[in-house]
Amino acid sequence: MTKERCVLAYSGGLDTSVAIRWLSEHLGFEVVTLTADLGETDDVDAVAQRALRTGAVSAHTVDARRIFVEQFCFPTLAAGALYEGVYPLATALARPLIAKLLVDVAREENAVAVAHGCTGKGNDQVRFDVAVASLAPELRVVAPVRDWDMGRPQELDYAARHGIEVPVTVESPYSIDANVWGRSIESGLLEDPWTEPPGGVFAWTAEPADGSAAKTDVVIGFEQGIPISLDGERLVAEELVMRLNALAGAAGIGRVDHVENRLVGIKSREIYEAPAAVVLYVAHAAVEALTLTRDVAGFKRTVADEWARL
Repeated sequence: MTKERCVLAYSGGLDTSVAIRWLSEHLGFEVVTLTADLGETDDVDAVAQRALRTGAVSAHTVDARRIFVEQFCFPTLAAGALYEGVYPLATALARPLIAKLLVDVAREENAVAVAHGCTGKGNDQVRFDVAVASLAPELRVVAPVRDWDMGRPQELDYAARHGIEVPVTVESPYSIDANVWGRSIESGLLEDPWTEPPGGVFAWTAEPADGSAAKTDVVIGFEQGIPISLDGERLVAEELVMRLNALAGAAGIGRVDHVENRLVGIKSREIYEAPAAVVLYVAHAAVEALTLTRDVAGFKRTVADEWARL
């Protein structure tokens, strides 16, 4: 009897690596994975190979960097939308795009379900569930991390017992999500808002206080509210953001330490690194200060806050 297929949004991290085995073992699925390259540092081809070693029957990769920046990040920048005034929505913006790619692969693979690695505590579960329901209501949405009775220590034990490769240890238990627009870090010691983030948490930004940060000047060109160039050199969207990430990160710019409100009603401490996004929001606001009237600027702040909340 042929098994039904489920397409899993696979990052290569602890949750989704365990989910490959769990979906097969507990729900009887053949698991197909999708790894979207949104500009994160991991080698997506290596991640796909890890999925196959973990038990996936097929592993898809998609380079979605340009569409992500052009159609998701830059329009949000033009809107001036920052969640609760500080967070440039890097993870949030990626979820609808990944959901669309999941649906595309599910149809290609004749799958009956898609799966994601979101918990029951955050906003991402809603983004995936609603996006898939809108695009493909015939597909079942499975959320193993939301359904299984395992915390991160139990997941690590499950991975060890089943020989699953994971880049997380008890000593470094952070949950990390990254794309070209930003990097988010949570869990572990960071759940205590009184705890200073250890130095090892940061990967994209130099320590501002130790003198190692490199100061530099950069000229950002905008056209119709969209960044198009650095120092006079016109660049494609993802290249502009990646270059600015390197420049601003080396200058110690882009760290956000924030306790945010989740859709389900809880508060969560999040650490973000978003060097390019932070610089671009400041630059875009400066352009608006030169061009918008007082009344338009005031109205825009109101709708930008609502955009970010939604």
